[in-house]
Amino acid sequence: MNDTIFAPATASGKAGVAVIRISGPQAFKVPERMCGIKNPKPRYASRAVIRSLDGTPIDDAIILCFPHPASFTGEDVVELQIHGGRAVTAAILEQLSKIDGLRPAERGEFTRRAVENGKMDLTAAEGLADLVDAETEQQRRQALRQMGGALAEIYEKWRGELVRLLAWQEAYIDFPEEEIPDDVSESIRNKIIDVANEIKHHLDDSRRGERLREGYLIAIIGAPNAGKSSLMNKLAKKDVAIVSSTAGTTRDVIEVRLDLNGYPVVIADTAGLRETEEEIEAEGIRRALAKADEADLVLQVVDASAPGFETEFHDSNKILKIFNKTDIAAVSPTEGFCLSAKTGAGIPELLEYLAKRVEDAVSVREEPSLTRLRHRTALEECVKSLEDSLKASEIELAAEDLRMAMRSLGKITGQVGVEELLDVIFKDFCIGK
Repeated sequence: MNDTIFAPATASGKAGVAVIRISGPQAFKVPERMCGIKNPKPRYASRAVIRSLDGTPIDDAIILCFPHPASFTGEDVVELQIHGGRAVTAAILEQLSKIDGLRPAERGEFTRRAVENGKMDLTAAEGLADLVDAETEQQRRQALRQMGGALAEIYEKWRGELVRLLAWQEAYIDFPEEEIPDDVSESIRNKIIDVANEIKHHLDDSRRGERLREGYLIAIIGAPNAGKSSLMNKLAKKDVAIVSSTAGTTRDVIEVRLDLNGYPVVIADTAGLRETEEEIEAEGIRRALAKADEADLVLQVVDASAPGFETEFHDSNKILKIFNKTDIAAVSPTEGFCLSAKTGAGIPELLEYLAKRVEDAVSVREEPSLTRLRHRTALEECVKSLEDSLKASEIELAAEDLRMAMRSLGKITGQVGVEELLDVIFKDFCIGK
């Protein structure tokens, strides 16, 4: 935290403009030493020539200064808006590294400092990471909502209620001569039950938020030469899988990400299912079945010109039958879709159905959804502690269970146990964020 850090805040490569961010106690040395700007005016865009430490001009740029604590990180922050050529960026970064007290930032270090300085909680930081990574409109909406504090507001409300309940219990622990009135005891118990039920309802969301963040997984399975790879290419609108009349061409799982009406979808093409003695093909089939078990939806492709081979799955609700090659065979199934991956007939109808199914499964709703396993685990621990408090034989034990429940909620937003979480949370951030 005593170091001053710097890094490009924009992606590497050629662009009209690039931004270099500097944060820390020595940040304002930069406009003075490299731009000749002393006592910079806060939040004012100044045009200046950026020079190397020996005075050689590097670029004509815009400099913005944000004094602490009114900055993204809560520290003194300088942003250099430069021309986005690789050579310009590299030259400025080289000069920054020569200034005493400055060093390159690590992954997510700017946002980590914002959390440590109280500018945002952990859920908002995770929302920011999701916003940067968002590939579809619905992912963007969910991430922006979380970054704005929608999840933190819910968790802090529950935590505040538990603080009040714990205060009541501790008051009677401190004054044991005062018996707890029956109506107060019953009120505390009912409120604990209410909070536990609210959290259970929040958890019972079919992983809606997590699936929207990670992508709705659709696996394509079926016998060799049923047309799985051809269907994959049609859905992806490009050749991502090899199509061949030779059985067993696909040996591993091939995945491609799609945007269906703003919702993220991962389509997985898999090895053909059949009995085989060949070791590599058998491993491919094992992986195909594992991917089908993992998937949110399974497209079971059947060759309509030669039907017969079908694999049974435990969860039939996620199986959608696809009767392919209808251009060479007329079929009238009572379920599923008839199409031709070769001619494209039936593909638009299938895509429309898939988009609706994905929307029903992961669409953003009024109540914010969980987006990470970390949140889910902490909430499950919280519910267990609340239920333990209801079964506790002594008020001291019940109070301790309430403290554990509060701690579980606090771990989500960063109220407690921050140090043990920071390295895990920020390891996936990009440099400069």
